[in-house]
Amino acid sequence: MTKDNTEKKIPGITIPPDLEAVYANMARITHSPSEFIFDFAQMLPGLKAPAFKSRVLLSPLSAKLIYKALGDNLAKYETNFGEIKLPGSTSLADHLFQPPEE
Repeated sequence: MTKDNTEKKIPGITIPPDLEAVYANMARITHSPSEFIFDFAQMLPGLKAPAFKSRVLLSPLSAKLIYKALGDNLAKYETNFGEIKLPGSTSLADHLFQPPEE
């Protein structure tokens, strides 16, 4: 309840059943004074360049709220499943796309 004893109304969220899911293992984030731009891509072995699949534009406030929500969700994930280990000094692409160990 808020200060004046009224409940905050949160609009219902409906996700369309035909909404396309896009897998991304790479993101490029840029910004201007008024927006953040998230470009999501797939980087696959044998490709010379990533294949960009989706672009999301956010206000700085929305970007900060997503940053907070992502941090909260990562903490919950690690509580349930253990720490997510980051690769060492190599790039993420080097870590993901190594030749099989002999």
